[in-house]
Amino acid sequence: MSIRVVIADDQAISRQGMRMILESAGDIEVVGEAIDGLDAVGQAERRSPDVVLMDIRMPRMDGIEATRRLRESPVEVIIITTFDLDEYVIEALRAGAVGFLVKDSPPERIIDAVRAVARGDALIAPEVTRRLLGRFVSTMPARAGDPRLAQLTPREHDVLLEIAAGRSNADIAARLHLEESTVKGHVRRMLAKLDLASRVQAVIFAYETGLVAPGSVQRADELRD
Repeated sequence: MSIRVVIADDQAISRQGMRMILESAGDIEVVGEAIDGLDAVGQAERRSPDVVLMDIRMPRMDGIEATRRLRESPVEVIIITTFDLDEYVIEALRAGAVGFLVKDSPPERIIDAVRAVARGDALIAPEVTRRLLGRFVSTMPARAGDPRLAQLTPREHDVLLEIAAGRSNADIAARLHLEESTVKGHVRRMLAKLDLASRVQAVIFAYETGLVAPGSVQRADELRD
């Protein structure tokens, strides 16, 4: 089955360029184009896409607010913008985005991002992730644990640690000797119990609560889930 995508950008040339990139992949179908955030929300409701590629700066309603309104829907949002400023990344994650890319990313990275979030993973451009995690690690207040952790089963706790290590569902399944579908279920329940919107937020949570210490996690700067 093809991955259904809506592109939201107020610049027609940007939408056309993104459509060309995505439709060059045989498993992605662009089912709609939105000219602003309000239109994106409407398109998502009418066309039932798997993924929305969302620009930030748009008239009537920006991409952050549109992402926030889609948070309770089954659609996944990737923010794709010219501006990779930290405040945009953080606000996008808080709003519920599961991916963040800059528009000059290589075409194959954009295609991989759509595929990743469609299968339940998440992706942030590595250069953005390195800077973002560095900022969180350097500014976060010291605090031990979080009462929400007590709600996790031992296996959900293990999955959280694997996510903090930057591992994909497939990697986690192999390491924990589980089916990938089982891992997805653990991830979904873990995020719900911790009241987190995405796996990227789970990584930040792991740092904030002291489950992971700076420098102790391999490939944290290459987060792909």
